Amino acid sequence: MLEEKLSQFRLLEQQMQDPSIQAQPGMMSRIAREHGQVSRIALKYQKFKDTLDQIAEVRVMLESSDADERELAEAELPELLKKREDLWNELLDLTIGGEDAERSRCVMEIRAGTGGDEAALFAGDLLRMYKKHAENKGWKCEILEASPTEMGGFKEIALAFSGNFCYRELQYESGGHRVQRVPETEAKGRIHTSAATVAVLPEPEDVEIDLKPEDYRKDLFCASGPGGQHVNKTASAVRLTHLATGIVVSIQDEKSQHKNFAKAERILKARLYEAKIQEEHDKRSAERKSLVGSGDRSQRIRTYNFPENRCTDHRIGFRANLDSVLAGDVNVLTQALLDHERNELRDTMGNLDA
Repeated sequence: MLEEKLSQFRLLEQQMQDPSIQAQPGMMSRIAREHGQVSRIALKYQKFKDTLDQIAEVRVMLESSDADERELAEAELPELLKKREDLWNELLDLTIGGEDAERSRCVMEIRAGTGGDEAALFAGDLLRMYKKHAENKGWKCEILEASPTEMGGFKEIALAFSGNFCYRELQYESGGHRVQRVPETEAKGRIHTSAATVAVLPEPEDVEIDLKPEDYRKDLFCASGPGGQHVNKTASAVRLTHLATGIVVSIQDEKSQHKNFAKAERILKARLYEAKIQEEHDKRSAERKSLVGSGDRSQRIRTYNFPENRCTDHRIGFRANLDSVLAGDVNVLTQALLDHERNELRDTMGNLDA
């Protein structure tokens, strides 16, 4: 994997020096961005390889018949071994989260699943949890679209986050979330189980997704709200249908058609980018069939158990205090997931002496 990154970096270096590519601003921008994404890990890996070569040379010196040379090697080796260990750990950190880990913008979509009104209320709980988490992290959080219910829940919510490494952390929230609690409307005190799904998509730059007006159909319609409230009598709501993929995005939150169109375009670009990345992943591996599943109770990554005040992430068997998590301390879960992936990467990438 690291050798592939280094080879990719060298190829991109060559392409950036190619006059035929320099003459194409769009292609040059794409290559420059890819070069920037790859350069940190590629240069770090090259430094790691150089350190391995230095260690090999010092170990040869240890076998020298020259006492001064052996003494010099013995003095240098511990420092080089420490440098190797530090660089290795830095490489692991840079590799965690995949190729989009450093993105500072992403879109999150929350949808109520199995459970009716209770599922919609749970979707609202997740919305508030992620907004508090973003506030704790110093990220910007913007609601792009929301479909509220009469009881105060949400059928669907689309959020945009911006901030350092926000996608690297939030991507682990993608999947089915299950809640177990006694609803306020439950007279007999029985615990109900409902679910919501979360999808987190990296938000691409304009140069990465070239979306032209002829690529989609734009429909305008009148906005509406729950129970007939807040009905907009002007056609300010926007629906974009991507012709090639059939992806549909509808936005009606703003009174301005222009603002609704801008939000819809952002979500459509994020979904198209995710579809593009998913297609590339599917060519290499079939390990992920979909991002979030169907929303059924059985397809879950996490359970929020109110009677036991416990939040369990089933991917790694990690448990946290539910009250703290709902108050915005999602970081305790994220850090456990990052540590788990880091350990898996260490096993995959082998030991330092390999």
